[in-house]
Amino acid sequence: MKAQVKVQQMVFMLIVVTLFFALAGMFILVVKYSGLKETATELEEKNAMLLVSKLANSPEFSCGDAFEKSRTNCMDGDKIMMLKENKDKYEDFWDVSNIEIRKIFPKTDEVVCTLNNYPNCNVIRFNSEISGFDASNFVILCRKETSEGKSYNKCELAKLMISYESK
Repeated sequence: MKAQVKVQQMVFMLIVVTLFFALAGMFILVVKYSGLKETATELEEKNAMLLVSKLANSPEFSCGDAFEKSRTNCMDGDKIMMLKENKDKYEDFWDVSNIEIRKIFPKTDEVVCTLNNYPNCNVIRFNSEISGFDASNFVILCRKETSEGKSYNKCELAKLMISYESK
C-alpha cells in the first residue's frame, strides 16, 4: 500500500514538474514574440523608405549628369512624363500600386500633369487609385527650360510618394 502511494506521489510530481516547464516555456515564448508584429511593421516602413530612395535614384527617374552634376534624390521631370505616358510597360517593374510626385514649392492649386499641360502642373500621378500603405521622401524635380534662346535648368522642391500593398 505504501509503495502504491509513493508511486502515485512520484507520478503526480512528474506531471506537476512537466506542467511547470510547459507553462514557463509558453511564458518565455509569449514574452519573446510579443514585439514581433511591431518589428514587422517597422521593417516594412523601413523597406518602403528604402524603396522611395531607390526609386528616386533609379536610372528611369534620376537626373544623372543631365543637370551639370550628379545629385542624389534628383528626378528628371521630362523622363518621368515620358514614363508616365508609357506606364503600361513598367506597370509591375517597381512592385508599387502608385507613384506620385507632387511639387511643394512654389505652392499652387493641384493640377494633375498630362503631356498637354506639362510643365504648368504640380502633380505627376502614375495611377489614379491609391491603396495600401504609403511612404514619401523629398526630392529635387528638375527639367530643362529655355528663355531668350538659352537653355537652363529649372529645379523645384517636390515630394515623391509611393503606395504599395502589404504582403
